[in-house]
Amino acid sequence: MPDVIVLATGGTIASRHDDSGAAVAADSGADLLGSAGEVAGVTVTVRDVVRADSSALTLDQLDAIRAAVTEALSSPDVAGVVVTHGTDTMEETSLLVDLAHADPRPVVFTGAQHPADSPDADGPANLAGAIAVAADPAYRGLGVLLSFAGEVQTVRGLAKVSTTAPQPFSGGLPVAKLAGTAPHRLLAKNAPIADVRVDVVASYPGADGALVDAAVAAGARGIVLVGTGSGNTTVELADAVRRAIDGGVVVVVSTRIVAGPVDAAYGGGGGAADMVSAGAILSRRLRPGQARIVLLALLAAGVGPRWIEAYLGR
Repeated sequence: MPDVIVLATGGTIASRHDDSGAAVAADSGADLLGSAGEVAGVTVTVRDVVRADSSALTLDQLDAIRAAVTEALSSPDVAGVVVTHGTDTMEETSLLVDLAHADPRPVVFTGAQHPADSPDADGPANLAGAIAVAADPAYRGLGVLLSFAGEVQTVRGLAKVSTTAPQPFSGGLPVAKLAGTAPHRLLAKNAPIADVRVDVVASYPGADGALVDAAVAAGARGIVLVGTGSGNTTVELADAVRRAIDGGVVVVVSTRIVAGPVDAAYGGGGGAADMVSAGAILSRRLRPGQARIVLLALLAAGVGPRWIEAYLGR
């Protein structure tokens, strides 16, 4: 029988309503496994790593989750790993794990849209499905995966696009389209990200450079700019980006738009073309949350802007 390790980190899948009616992470990994029931032919071991809403996770805790995955895979008897996680920042943590996951055994993230004590609780079915995926040799060599609402997709490019839909994620590549090709690995080893500061600044009509300047003053080594459209911003914000880059800060441009590439198609002083001319890097596919994780991981590993551009520009 294949062995699967489940790493529990909290999130909606582990949440129950308190006396005020708010959902709070409460259930242990053993509780989650008990509600999911047995998966035929699979032996499951559960480990609790964190118990928190994913919106509140710190970079130290992301490092701890990644380390727990590495530890779980240290045994050759383990067929795969499942990570239960809140949906709010699942796209970030899963990509952090994926960046250096060269082991062919699957690591599968899952969660829930409804708390454990909801009459519509979807966590048990999602967890059972993720365990089955982690144990299945057909999913070897595909990197870190998301199993949610009966669908399996890669986590690179993933974004949460709905707060209520049974399947809240899109952007990952459906596993059926991978044709057995293992995803590209970027890092040979993991470096802790907790001591690296990367801030996110949004563009909007009338935005000036105050928030970019503040991030630089606070010690940011990197900034992810959430542009409008295909990665555009205001003239004033673009000027602040230029100042930040001249000061040695790496600036990556993403977009608030859910689908479509970021592209240096517009100028005029605040377009993406102007920021590229100033030395900014376009995150062509990854949205802000995942672009920040890449920037954190690469800066922590001592990787220079050329490598960052090579990865985010694909």
